[in-house]
Amino acid sequence: MIVITGATGNVGRPLVQTLTAAGEDVVPVSRHGDGFQADLSRPETLKPVLDGAKAVFLLTSADFLAGGNLQDAVDVIREAGVPRVVLLSSQGVGTKRHPSVHEDVVTGSGLDWTILRPGNFASNAFAWAESIRTERAMAAPFADVALPAVDPQDIAEVAAAALTDPRHTHAIYTLTGPIAITPRQQAEAIQDALGTPIHFTELTRAEARARMLTFMPPPVVEATLDVLGTPTPAEQAISPDIEKVLNRQPHPFADWVARNLQAFR
Repeated sequence: MIVITGATGNVGRPLVQTLTAAGEDVVPVSRHGDGFQADLSRPETLKPVLDGAKAVFLLTSADFLAGGNLQDAVDVIREAGVPRVVLLSSQGVGTKRHPSVHEDVVTGSGLDWTILRPGNFASNAFAWAESIRTERAMAAPFADVALPAVDPQDIAEVAAAALTDPRHTHAIYTLTGPIAITPRQQAEAIQDALGTPIHFTELTRAEARARMLTFMPPPVVEATLDVLGTPTPAEQAISPDIEKVLNRQPHPFADWVARNLQAFR
């Protein structure tokens, strides 16, 4: 049995589907919605689903990243006898944009572990869905700064491999898309898929910050804007890790758009 936290999100949902299709017994866990309801910030709520589990996928929310205590959750997992955890971290830990505290908890846990460090998510484009649907318009900062947006489906498939194959024990994988793409180019990809023009507006950093603060903690907002606006060469580089794990190229942004086009119609 494999326990998946964050099971209703952009990574958790395809991860549950991938593992189920492979014949694994999966327990989806989320704070709200379908499946078992539990919250990593209250780790005792996890206890009922851990008995007999062989692995746990740890996905922390933005608010948990700002102030949660992963040590308590990992202690509960270890005490339940679960041998393996896979942590969804961030490329920003590797590039020193984000603190390593959650990774340190996992690597020091005494459990078998794998850490996934995705970069910019293709699914961040969902933030533009409403304005594209209603106004055929989108706005984003740093219009011509390119980052290799990673498809959550690829993250999920790498996570599934890490949860089920001991060859990935003590591995840290940086997960990116196959090519760097700018917000302006993302708008063009959505436009091409829809077959209708989209008006693109470049936001200032201050305008973007104001929007992001409505759903992200301030420290996460500032670090994210730094990556989007002034990425390091490492943050713009294409990682080989998805191909190494899955034996195929990662999906380009256009593939993600095609699978999720209904959200923008």
